[in-house]
Amino acid sequence: MSQEVHVSLSGHVATLEIDRPPNNHITPELVAELADALEQFDRDEACRVIVLAGRGKHFCAGADLSSRPAGAGLPRHAASGQTLYQEAARLLRTRKPIVAAVHGAAIGAGLGLAVVADFRVTCKEARWSANFARLGFHPGFGLSATLPALIGKQKASLLMMTGRRIDGEEAHAMGLADVLAPLAEVRAAACALAEEIAASAPLAVMSIRQTLRRDLPNLFCAATEREFTEQSSQRLTADYAEGVLAMKERRTPHFIGA
Repeated sequence: MSQEVHVSLSGHVATLEIDRPPNNHITPELVAELADALEQFDRDEACRVIVLAGRGKHFCAGADLSSRPAGAGLPRHAASGQTLYQEAARLLRTRKPIVAAVHGAAIGAGLGLAVVADFRVTCKEARWSANFARLGFHPGFGLSATLPALIGKQKASLLMMTGRRIDGEEAHAMGLADVLAPLAEVRAAACALAEEIAASAPLAVMSIRQTLRRDLPNLFCAATEREFTEQSSQRLTADYAEGVLAMKERRTPHFIGA
């Protein structure tokens, strides 16, 4: 792994840590490294559960749009030409359960990454948001499939259409997070949940997971195909340029529908 992804294994619980300060922003290369690590753990019989976490202030604050001009399109994996979402689809095809330890921000693609996990542990100080519409474009990272599957279509629609930011208590109340812990104990609580899962029979756990998630990879791929198409066209609009500029200037965007 590179300096952006730290991997460790203690007993039957592995830990993957994102380390891209200050905000742990998503890149295609980072997602590919996470997928590589998960696939390696699939081949490691000692590993039964993975804790996914972020170092520093945030779990993952999404993609860094502030440095990309409007109309630039989605970034592509430099080595293989795969899109960000094609790399993300690999995350859904791995076999071991994942517990996300979510503190700070889980925003945009960072929310999408958190929802890829089987379980989420958070704190009241955390900030969750599917903020895409407030930036002027369609949600991505498979959230149009994974978020309704997790919390229901109505709640997912509310979060995606408003782009509102909710705290960890609200996330827990609506089923977006499974465990609410004090800020200083989020990682420990995630590891405790992982240890509890790891105490179950590993073949049974993986088969249960496969049964419950068997349709998710295909749904994710279909969703990201549409998401990519919609985002690519909407990144050419005046509203997207305004949304990104408003984010940079920390003000309310003024959208015109064009």
